[in-house]
Amino acid sequence: MTPITEVDGRRLALSNLEKVLHPATGFTKGELLHYYATTAEVLLPHLRDRPLSFLRYPDGPDGQVFFAKNVPPGTPEWVTTAEVPRSEGPARMVLVQDLASLVWAANLVTEFHTPQWLIDDPGEADRLVFDLDPGAPATVVECCEVALWLRERLAADGIEAYAKTSGSKGLHLLAALRPTPSGRTTEYAKELAMEAEKALPRLVVHRMTRSLRPRKVFVDWSQNAARKTTATPYTLRARAEPTVSAPVTWAEIEECRSARGLTFLAPDIAPRLRDHGDLLAPLLDPRHAGPLP
Repeated sequence: MTPITEVDGRRLALSNLEKVLHPATGFTKGELLHYYATTAEVLLPHLRDRPLSFLRYPDGPDGQVFFAKNVPPGTPEWVTTAEVPRSEGPARMVLVQDLASLVWAANLVTEFHTPQWLIDDPGEADRLVFDLDPGAPATVVECCEVALWLRERLAADGIEAYAKTSGSKGLHLLAALRPTPSGRTTEYAKELAMEAEKALPRLVVHRMTRSLRPRKVFVDWSQNAARKTTATPYTLRARAEPTVSAPVTWAEIEECRSARGLTFLAPDIAPRLRDHGDLLAPLLDPRHAGPLP
């Protein structure tokens, strides 16, 4: 029998709670739901008012993994949805605005991916993002070196950067912006990626060509495009272990000496929140948003 639970007055059917989703640690769907419910206070502000793209892995990372952007079949009527403009025509997408919607979406077993703009102003970016992706044998250690360079370069333009792990191999750098057309934000990000390659030629590549990436860090500037999304802070990732896209301090980046040193699993997040709070909270505060130069 499928358990029925009530979350903030909404009745939810939660299925397959004993299913192992992350086989390296035996992490179950029930544990996944508990993680999202207990992390909701910091996760929800980063999801709110941003149309959600689901990367679903209902049978774990070794099963079928697929992206879904449109409202899934069977979505409860109380889940907020909105029409989102797209080049191929408007689509209706989910907005996770509250705890009940978060638990419902988590029950689908999904990574949460969101754009750099809010639903009230589509295509006007309020965040800048760089995805630092290492090409083997480079690791997050090399990403940290690049992140420190980008942090200083952004600071020179009056932009304060914050960091999180991707939850996979690399790092994400983010900054709060006053609303700026996504096209302009993308241009600026590409300019800085090219500068990084010029300054660190043995370490950085800004082009997407995969043959150029081994031993280097790809500074992916393209996720600033209006149509692109990035893994949301605190989302679990479809990996063998329940890795999290976890905010990190600059001290942790400066001190990183091994890939494992910046790997955080679901059970690590509650202690980190007790120690640090939400390290990305400034992204939610308009006072931290600045203009592009």
